[in-house]
Amino acid sequence: MRPLKHGYTNRTLSDGAVVKKTYAGPDAELRLHRERVLLTRLRGRLPVPPVEAADDATLTLGFVRGTPGQELLDSGRAAAVLASCGEVLRRLHETGPDVPTVGAPTAGKVLVHGDFGPHNVLLDPATCTVTALVDWEFAHVGDPVEDLAWCEWIVRMHHPAQRQALPHFFRAYGDDVPPWPVRQAAMLARCEALREFCHRWKPNGSGVRRWQERWTATAAWTE
Repeated sequence: MRPLKHGYTNRTLSDGAVVKKTYAGPDAELRLHRERVLLTRLRGRLPVPPVEAADDATLTLGFVRGTPGQELLDSGRAAAVLASCGEVLRRLHETGPDVPTVGAPTAGKVLVHGDFGPHNVLLDPATCTVTALVDWEFAHVGDPVEDLAWCEWIVRMHHPAQRQALPHFFRAYGDDVPPWPVRQAAMLARCEALREFCHRWKPNGSGVRRWQERWTATAAWTE
């Protein structure tokens, strides 16, 4: 088993046949249970990895081939990657709020991924077709703008040179795009939630400072 690239919160290993995800940080067992239930219910409705097994700390998933969208963004494929992200996000939000999210907020209209962006979308590198949407541990029933704004935030923060391709994402999603102040407010709310998550894990640690800095940077952005 070897570590997968781009893992941040949890320890994720794969041998090319399965992926073992061991959860860390606050509410680890609850987040594992939420992801297991969601992936089981969404299988066949959305492109998600199959659940093979689970225990108190580790979720075992079937390996799905595909390249993380963040790797394709900076290789000249930004428009196609973001269009595919918009299409799969529309499909997600069209599933409705009827899928249980286990211990997560339920005040909203649609099933929200909670950490949506090209970093959690696997794509066929030849066609940019989505092969899997991964990392559902923060999913909940909420407002569509949460996912729309966070995908935009990921691009603006980590791939600023590809910001001009964001209209492909919004057009592929298809619904009316919330205005910039609403999207920015959603970005700031998510930055604050992640700051609080890090504070619960390691009070006043480096993660807390990092998300404080990102909140400040995001607050200074203009459309």
